[in-house]
Amino acid sequence: MKIAILTDSSAYLTSQQLEEYKIDVIPIPLIWDNQIYRDMIDIKFEEFYHKLSEAENLPTTSQPSIGDFQEYIDRYVEQGYTDVIVITISSGISSFYSTLAAEKNNENRIKIHLFDSKVTCAGLAHEVLLAAKLVQAGADADTIIKYLTDFRDTIKVRFVVDDLKYLQRTGRLSNTASFVGSMLKIKPILAMDVQNEGKIEAIAKERQYKRAYQHIKKDFANSIASVSYPIESTVFDALDPDRKSDWLNDYEESFPTVKLESSIIGPVVGVHVGQHAIAMIWHRDIDSYFDDQGKIIDL
Repeated sequence: MKIAILTDSSAYLTSQQLEEYKIDVIPIPLIWDNQIYRDMIDIKFEEFYHKLSEAENLPTTSQPSIGDFQEYIDRYVEQGYTDVIVITISSGISSFYSTLAAEKNNENRIKIHLFDSKVTCAGLAHEVLLAAKLVQAGADADTIIKYLTDFRDTIKVRFVVDDLKYLQRTGRLSNTASFVGSMLKIKPILAMDVQNEGKIEAIAKERQYKRAYQHIKKDFANSIASVSYPIESTVFDALDPDRKSDWLNDYEESFPTVKLESSIIGPVVGVHVGQHAIAMIWHRDIDSYFDDQGKIIDL
């Protein structure tokens, strides 16, 4: 069995990670003033937010074409792969997963194992990294899907945005109606229901950013207090390095046993949340699925 790993650009993996773990990425298209940009190829992180701050017309997103997906499948077949694990942005905020679910039935040259991440950005990145590490450790495709499912069940996401207009305009907030008339007066705490449909929902309201931050920190502390596995957490931002630095410094001091990382909210996700959004994700440390020799630990 020879297994490939394929994801989309909303994982925002680094070039070093892609190279080390042999991960392929399909860029998600972003449409702006009738021009198509490939996420993190034609438009980069900082460039996107600078352009967004000055734009009269706001961008939209699409999904990668089936042709782009098929090019990877053809390449895998030529290179002798027997299986491909495809991990996509949440089906709760994109139709890419459902499109591929229909398309995979037309392919019989290679086994396509499709996995709905139910998340995006750093959460998707760590699902992909876990799958890649499992491939390196010799796991078969069914085992990888089993471990991905277990890992996904541990994921929690919280974030705040400066302006709900982006989520409202793009229809990515599942309970927008509860905020009508109060959007300018509150800082909503948002989450993704990773263990359900993978949609974005508002779970609480605070009057000030500092209170929203403390609310998320309390949720984090309560969530990790009773788990039996080590925690890995990532702070990721929509071009607000000062705010991200404050979060990282505080969490490092308050939770010294937690593995802490940083990442970004890149262009395609930034379309929906706007600049200055900041998020915290936490889950089981993916390294805890392996022993000191890199062998897979039984679930």
